Amino acid sequence: MPKTEQVEKAFALAKEIYAEAGVDVEAALTELAKIRLSIHCWQGDDIRGFEIREGGVVAGNTVTGSYPGKATNIGEFRADVEKVLSLLPGHHRLALHAIYLDAKGKVDRDAIAPEHFQSWIDWGREKDVLLDMNQTYFDHPKANSGLTLTHPDPAIRQFWIEHGRATRRVAAAFGAAQKSPSTCNLWIQDGLKDNPADRLAFRQRLVESLDATFSDKFPANQLLDAVEPKLFGIGTETFVPGSHEFYLGYAQSRKIMLTYDNGHFHPTETIADKLSSYFLFNSQLLLHLTRGIRWDSDHILLLGEDVVDMARELVRGGFLSRTFFGTDFFDASVNRLAAWTIGVRSAQKALLIALLEPWQPMRDAENILDYTTRISLMEEAKALPWSAVWDHFCLRQNVPAGGDWLPEVKKYEREVLSRRGR
Repeated sequence: MPKTEQVEKAFALAKEIYAEAGVDVEAALTELAKIRLSIHCWQGDDIRGFEIREGGVVAGNTVTGSYPGKATNIGEFRADVEKVLSLLPGHHRLALHAIYLDAKGKVDRDAIAPEHFQSWIDWGREKDVLLDMNQTYFDHPKANSGLTLTHPDPAIRQFWIEHGRATRRVAAAFGAAQKSPSTCNLWIQDGLKDNPADRLAFRQRLVESLDATFSDKFPANQLLDAVEPKLFGIGTETFVPGSHEFYLGYAQSRKIMLTYDNGHFHPTETIADKLSSYFLFNSQLLLHLTRGIRWDSDHILLLGEDVVDMARELVRGGFLSRTFFGTDFFDASVNRLAAWTIGVRSAQKALLIALLEPWQPMRDAENILDYTTRISLMEEAKALPWSAVWDHFCLRQNVPAGGDWLPEVKKYEREVLSRRGR
């Protein structure tokens, strides 16, 4: 594992190498430190949340594995989050789902209110963690059909409309309290396993439901709404009303954000190619970083070329200030804190690689149609010593460099998680 002296020597050399390539390393690190990733809450407890449930609920998401030590209450959950935050460079956000409320009794989804999240507001203020929000359109008796905002029954739709409105009020309360807008992301599980007889009817109902959900207006410095498309999922292999085309049109026409989740598209379809087109016509974007394998399986985010390409496009286009970054994966086959740490640090590494890229010579070569030089420069850039800069960044931020975070997680598992059982 890297020692401080070794890290600093490697960083000094890396800084010289990047300077020769025309890259200001300090400027890149300053920019990276500004980016607060919104860490998804649902990795910590397998998307169970803390609402008091009654019978008739079916799981709306599939989480594989039964690794011991899952958080079973808010106290345990917050302790786990705090441990993860101590292993991540920079300051970050936490994205909650509506089911992570802190209520003394049963509160149905259409009746949640800011008061049920006051302890989260207090915790965020104490820990310097900004809060984001997500509606929860699954794991509920009124979602057992697999349909919510597109359900043919107006009463079912109205229940979920009221849930969406209530969740937006909570998000606005977050934004007002933390003096930073809270994003509120809307994703529904709705879809069909086989061919529908009337696709249009589903989408007409969805438009009407969304318009009702977004009918309450809040200041942009408190709440930023986003809608999230999906290609397909388990049980919705053939038809999803909230497709990319649907939500792109809806977001543009209603002047709200789209959420790009890189696990929600065909495996050969890359989000990196979409970003420049999107930003030509839209002001802001919410990005969910995950790793889909063959289907939207929400694997732990790893440092792969797809994620780096997305980061490069955002840096090259000057879109960082217009992008809200979040993570979205869940894996119960490994230590949940390790999953969080690996995924978030991978996202930060991708952003650092992009910020350190000597892009100008590549663009200059492209502008004179010298594609040979362009591809050569792109390939050589991949071998630049970004990892030495990353290790230095971690130490500068007073968190473990390299893999030194893993012993901390293992120790926490022995002393804390192992006492919880399964």
